[in-house]
Amino acid sequence: MPVGNPKKSTLRTKKYQEKVGYIAKSFKLKKDITDRFTATCQERGESQAAVITRLMESYITEGK
Repeated sequence: MPVGNPKKSTLRTKKYQEKVGYIAKSFKLKKDITDRFTATCQERGESQAAVITRLMESYITEGK
């Protein structure tokens, strides 16, 4: 749970994310790549999370 005195909405968000199985991942990547990725996602009107999810699913499928 969040530390301190979190707002009720923060607690609800945390509970929902746990329920649906969301987790946070951290990666270290080169700045120039991430900047270009961010710009391309914005140009196409897609969220970075959606694109990364699609790429991960595709990579998993290729490996089978």
